[in-house]
Amino acid sequence: MTHTGAARPADSDRRWLEEVRPADWTNPRPADRYYLAVVGAGTGGLVSASIAAALGASVALVERDRMGGDCLNVGCVPSKAVLRAARSWSEARSSAGRFGGPVVTGEGDFGAAMRRMREVRAAMSGIDGARRFSEMGVDVFFGDAEFADRASLLVDGAVRLRFRRAIVATGARPAIPRIPGLEEAGYLTNETVFDLEELPARLIVLGAGPIGCELGQAFARFGCEVTLVDREDGVLPGEDRAAAAIVHQALAEDGVRFVGGADIAGVTRAGGELRMVCRSGRAERRLAADALLVAAGRAANVDLGLDAAGIEFDDRGILVGDRLRTTHRRVFAVGDVVSEGKFTHVADAHARMAVRNALFFGRERVGDLVIPRVTYTSPELAQVGISSAEIDERDIAADSYRVSLQDVDRARLDGEGDGFLTIHVRKGGDEILGATVVSEHAGELLAPASVAMKVGVGLAAIGDVVFPYPTVSEAWRKASDAHRRRKLTPFVRRAIEVYLGIVRRLS
Repeated sequence: MTHTGAARPADSDRRWLEEVRPADWTNPRPADRYYLAVVGAGTGGLVSASIAAALGASVALVERDRMGGDCLNVGCVPSKAVLRAARSWSEARSSAGRFGGPVVTGEGDFGAAMRRMREVRAAMSGIDGARRFSEMGVDVFFGDAEFADRASLLVDGAVRLRFRRAIVATGARPAIPRIPGLEEAGYLTNETVFDLEELPARLIVLGAGPIGCELGQAFARFGCEVTLVDREDGVLPGEDRAAAAIVHQALAEDGVRFVGGADIAGVTRAGGELRMVCRSGRAERRLAADALLVAAGRAANVDLGLDAAGIEFDDRGILVGDRLRTTHRRVFAVGDVVSEGKFTHVADAHARMAVRNALFFGRERVGDLVIPRVTYTSPELAQVGISSAEIDERDIAADSYRVSLQDVDRARLDGEGDGFLTIHVRKGGDEILGATVVSEHAGELLAPASVAMKVGVGLAAIGDVVFPYPTVSEAWRKASDAHRRRKLTPFVRRAIEVYLGIVRRLS
């Protein structure tokens, strides 16, 4: 059933756009030469510009669309607000059966959930806004940027910005697969789905990666009939299979139907209904929906005259070395335009590194970063370092410890025992090589692994930490206890018995 809310309030959108793309903005008169020119005002570009300006460098920042990039406008901020609303709907429905709560009847207000999302986005937009960065001393230019040569950029083909150093942070856009009839039938992406004011009665989600799983589950919880379609046979193909299976089961329990191993033969629209033909081997399946969300990955934005500056790129993005330097020694690139892991926190880390390397001839390396990732389904799936599959594929010598959340008191009390924490340590040693968590708020539970891997703290030392009771973080102590027990070999056990026997005789 389609839910409708009141008319979309223009005020929140006006406040949002007034910060990220002011209608009355006039580009400044360019300086003779900037110490740093930054292309793209998403997370990578904003962090680069703010740090350089704070250090006293003259900075030009060019953005062709809206300040804040994907994260603020069409990514992290709106999606997590929508996911939280969907989780609240699910909790309300399940409260009676799980906790003896009130029986909830009636339909929710999808329009209200979307209005809240836009209000939150508008309230947060000032942090990334054009006026704030101008007040920092950054010259903010709106327009299309392209390299004119190895030492200058053109904005809208007319205004020249000369630079000593440059950082490209142009991000990525939704990758649209070549499917017959797709353009004619119409589709949503993460850039347009948050403009919805009415809930589609039926939704096909193309792609079972993080975006597809997150939004597919959210829309199902809102009451939409969701079908998730992917070429792979399971969801989240790049993740630990046991963890992904738990997420898959959770999606199914929320009503998400999955069609795997599917090649899309074509898409049509007739009488307002979208129709998709999928083929798997000789079998053919026909699906019908009111809307289609394409969540088939991301493509780097490299259309900015890179050849004119001698900057090499390929289908995956701009080519950089381990210090984020491009094939032009004075130009660096950060974030989604260079990284397979297209995450806001990666763009932030890249930017900090690139500024130091560009302005101060730094030698920091991307390979030294410890990069976690989280899929924000319910439960969440979080991963850092190596996974179980990588251990098997690369024949890595490792000891692994898995703690079921059924063995963690707080998780059981909260009714959230369907998950686990797995820790991989170097064989016979203590160094943490990776961790996987599947649980509600798995991202927070993963954080100790990222810290330990970065600063070199072993699993035994984490076990010496006193964790408050009852918290889910006790899973770490349980993993450490298992590690200690494994080190208690028969020889060590016998030595302890001999020692205790001597102590008893002497006492």
